[in-house]
Amino acid sequence: MKRDLLGDLKEWQSRFNRKPLIIRGARQVGKTYLVREFAASEFDNLVEINFDLTPEKAELFASRDVEQIIKLIEVDLHIDIVSGKTLLFLDEIQNASQIIPLLRYFYELKPDLHVIAAGSLLEFVLHDHTFSMPVGRIEYMFMGPMSFQEFLIACNMDKLVDYIHNYDLNDLIPLPLHNKLLDLLKVYCLIGGMPAVVSAYLKDENSRFAAIEQRSILQTYRNDFTKYQEKINAQLLGRVFARIPHLVGSKLKYVNIDRNEKAKSIADCINMVQMARVAYCVTHSAGNGIPLGAESNNKVQKLLFLDVGLLSCALGLKATDISLAQDLTLINSGAVAEQFAGQHLLHQHESYVQPELYYWNREKRGSSAEVDYLYANGAKVVPVEIKAGKTGSLKSLQVFVAEKEPSVAVRFNTDKPSRCTMNSTIATKHPASVDLLSLPLYLIGEIDRLLAG
Repeated sequence: MKRDLLGDLKEWQSRFNRKPLIIRGARQVGKTYLVREFAASEFDNLVEINFDLTPEKAELFASRDVEQIIKLIEVDLHIDIVSGKTLLFLDEIQNASQIIPLLRYFYELKPDLHVIAAGSLLEFVLHDHTFSMPVGRIEYMFMGPMSFQEFLIACNMDKLVDYIHNYDLNDLIPLPLHNKLLDLLKVYCLIGGMPAVVSAYLKDENSRFAAIEQRSILQTYRNDFTKYQEKINAQLLGRVFARIPHLVGSKLKYVNIDRNEKAKSIADCINMVQMARVAYCVTHSAGNGIPLGAESNNKVQKLLFLDVGLLSCALGLKATDISLAQDLTLINSGAVAEQFAGQHLLHQHESYVQPELYYWNREKRGSSAEVDYLYANGAKVVPVEIKAGKTGSLKSLQVFVAEKEPSVAVRFNTDKPSRCTMNSTIATKHPASVDLLSLPLYLIGEIDRLLAG
């Protein structure tokens, strides 16, 4: 299970101004596995403390004296902690939130010791904390499910990944390779990128065992809702969570979740699910420039689930539903393809950047329009559409081009790559056109490189 973030951890390890690192991400995206793999390849030993399994070990951190803390850990675990050779890993740190402020002292007094913390429900602690946050003395890394290319590597398809990494827009992709990648893309959309699910599938390439693991993960998330009962209606939270997969790709309207509940109650539940990082709100942006968040409107949003495989499972999609589909962009009215693209674009930027995703929406009687995503590529705002190659009319994209005049636009589909100039047929004072880059969905991880080419 090779993860791209391993390279980011190695860069962090050698940086001269390194700070204690907190890895943030949903439950079961592979945070603990990643740190263990990192420690195995880069350190002589790993000192791991899990505050979920051993909450009493938080008492080892009662002092602000870092040397005293290290000495107590060494005695308790019968191990030597040597700066530069030992990685100290504080897992499920949300269960010992009082330790988070102490991380500043590791940075100030013991900067040569590598310290990593992680937590699945850490967002709730960071949101409601009463302690003083060690601002400027810790850093974050954000982690999502395995990407399509990481999935291919797990499937021992390294040569295919190398081919994707080295693909040039001037190259012609042979039909056998194109079809093979589309078939593997369908498998990924069924299995997804949750490491435990991928592992279950790879044992004998049986999607049934993967589905069992997916159901287990979804149930784990539901079980977590009981932890929020003091803050929110856990039953309503469960209903909201169950509805989210059915709403991916459409504008968020509370009436489509539960018409009998107050809007604020539903909004609070959606916020909780976001904080657990099992769903994201894709927010409308005017799209006039970077940063996209500067012109966002939180009242106009659509939902994105954590993982396309979990989405397929929650929707009840079977292997035959996906494998026999002629075009992936049409499955479940396009929601599966939009989820696939969205979760990849969400984590496309640097891992230390808080994942955010935007789209563009205009609601006018007789001329409404929506562009699936807006993507920041350097200083450019790039409209991104997920449409069937032969039947997609791209009318909404034409509206955006006429109004905003972007220099380039991207359409993801299941056809081979192509590039053309698209002239907007929307009546404006000045004729508008855009450089339209059409890419197969399996190249989404290369979007920045191909836009630069």
